[in-house]
Amino acid sequence: MITMPAKRPPVPLSRERILEAALHIADSQGLRRLTMRRLGDALQVEAMAIYHHLPRGKEALMDALAEHVTTVHVEQAPTWQETAKAWCRAGRELLRTHPGVLALALTKPPKGATALAIREQTEQLSEQGLETAAEAVRALRAFVFGSVAVEVQQSGWADPEVDEWVRRDERADLDFERGLDALLKGLQT
Repeated sequence: MITMPAKRPPVPLSRERILEAALHIADSQGLRRLTMRRLGDALQVEAMAIYHHLPRGKEALMDALAEHVTTVHVEQAPTWQETAKAWCRAGRELLRTHPGVLALALTKPPKGATALAIREQTEQLSEQGLETAAEAVRALRAFVFGSVAVEVQQSGWADPEVDEWVRRDERADLDFERGLDALLKGLQT
């Protein structure tokens, strides 16, 4: 008698699995190649099954991806400058990890968890004595987003003729830290 191996039960579909698969597609193939059908294929489900978790479809998916790469929380450090540095470094790392959705991070307005994180960052800096905390957070976000955009541009990530793109660049790390220090000094005045 021949026995068939037991089938593995399917992994339940969840918002987290959907976002993970979407990030993989966007990072490896580009945002333009991220379709609901391709995402369904990657998850081994019909594309319509995704709508149960993201009722607004692709628009909700794009919002969720932008939120995923722009929501940063850090512990409050002893000074507002150290808190701001920790936030900027964490935000930069998250964006660098997912270059495929950088365009969404740059263009989607902060919503949901991102808006809450921005409010938390503003409150942290304000509680630590920075009177212009809201303006500082806007400037710091602009610096982080711009820095990552330049890094991704120079890395070769979007160049189809580059076989392997540079994920880490020591010069970019030094430039980031130098720019961050200069920005923080400017915010002190």
